[in-house]
Amino acid sequence: MKITIKETQNPTILKFEFPDFITQNESFEYKNIDEAKNSPLAQQLFYLPFVKTVYISSNFIAIERFSIVEWSDVQEAVAEQIENYVNNGGVIVLPNENPIKKQPITVYGETTPNPASLKFVINKALTKTAAEFKNIDEAKASPLAQELFKFHFVKEIFIAENYISVTKYDSTSWDEITLELRTFIKQFIENGGTVLDDTLIENDSKQEKQQIKNFDHLDTTSQQIINILEEYVKPAVAADGGNILFDSYNDADKRVKVVLQGACNGCPSSTFTLKSGIENMLKDMLNDKDIIVEALNG
Repeated sequence: MKITIKETQNPTILKFEFPDFITQNESFEYKNIDEAKNSPLAQQLFYLPFVKTVYISSNFIAIERFSIVEWSDVQEAVAEQIENYVNNGGVIVLPNENPIKKQPITVYGETTPNPASLKFVINKALTKTAAEFKNIDEAKASPLAQELFKFHFVKEIFIAENYISVTKYDSTSWDEITLELRTFIKQFIENGGTVLDDTLIENDSKQEKQQIKNFDHLDTTSQQIINILEEYVKPAVAADGGNILFDSYNDADKRVKVVLQGACNGCPSSTFTLKSGIENMLKDMLNDKDIIVEALNG
C-alpha cells in the first residue's frame, strides 16, 4: 500500500491519502493522545513532537503541525511511518462496539448542464424540503453536507428529494473525485447517517413565499406564476440537478424574479436558457407579452 501526500489550503495541514477507504462513514478529530483512545495510529502519531491535531476521514489522514517544523522536512518520514504501520497490520480506528445495521442503497452520478456540478441520485427519498448550502457553517441541518464540505474540492451542496448536487472548485476534475464522492455518500447513507434534518432547516424569505400559508396572501398573477413554475419548470430543472424558487413579481414593470439553486446556480448557460425559456412560457400562459424574467443565483 502506498500513501499519497497532498497539500491543503491550510499550509499547516497535510493530507496522507490511502488508495482505499479507511473509515465506514465516520470522521474523527483528535487534539491530543488522550482523545485518540479509539485510534492506535493517531496515538502513535502524537508521539511526534510537531503533531498538533489528527483528522481521520474517508480515505485519508490529515495532520496539523506545530510551527516548530516545516512539512517539507518531515512529510516523507511521516508517510513512511503510516505506511509501515498499516502494512504491518496496525489498526487505524477501533471498530464501533454497537455498529449500525446497513441499509443497502444505490447511488449513481449524472452530469448536469453545469460542468462544475454533478448530481448523485439515490434510490430512496432523502427529504421533502430542498436545501442549499454554500459552506459548512450553513450546513448545520445536514450532517452529510458537513462531512462533504471536509473534502477540499467541495464548493457548494444542494439536497433535494432523492438526489444531491455537488459543486466543485475548478482546481479538481470530476475524473479524480467522482468515485470517491459516490462511495462516501453511499457508505454514509447505508450506515444510517442523517442526510438532512428537515426540522432544522430555516426557511428564508424566498422559500416562504412558496409555502401554502403565504400563497393565499399573494396577488393573483404571482400565484399563477408559482403554479406554472411548480408544474412545468421545476421537474425539468430537478432533472438537471437544480431547483428554482419564485422570488417576486412587480406588476409595475412586469418583472418576475426567480432564484436558481443547485446545479443551476452559477451554470454558464442556465441563467440565459432558463430566463428565455421561462419568459416565453409565462408570456404565453399569462397572455402578457410584456413579462420580463430576471434569473438570480441563490
